[in-house]
Amino acid sequence: MPAQIHVRGSVSIPESELSWRFSRSSGPGGQHVNTSATAAELSFDVANSPSLPDHLRARALDRLAGRLVRGVLTIRAEEYRSQQRNRDAARTRLATLLADATAPPPKKRVPKKIPRGINERRLENKKRRSAVKRQRSSRWD
Repeated sequence: MPAQIHVRGSVSIPESELSWRFSRSSGPGGQHVNTSATAAELSFDVANSPSLPDHLRARALDRLAGRLVRGVLTIRAEEYRSQQRNRDAARTRLATLLADATAPPPKKRVPKKIPRGINERRLENKKRRSAVKRQRSSRWD
């Protein structure tokens, strides 16, 4: 069990900031599903986490706004029959989500000027098509 979850660069979240809940899973497992609490629900308080720097916390709060409830991110994993594998899956999902949410914004696209030759060829082609259509529509007597 890792002591910390690596997010990006030197930013890591200690295991002590995570809270876990376990319940019965609805996945595969037959009668085993009815008797054991294998589904893992991981909660992480993004808004009050001391391990996230302020600029990354603000970026994560903005990008994850639709998934947060009062600043808390909750991830539920129930795809495996084992509680430990579901815990690992939830940790991995949390790391991926936070890495994507704290990533720097992409560079702005700088529009390039269209070269004169390309523009002239496009206009010439339009004139040629126009002439063809004009000839088709003229009546012949």
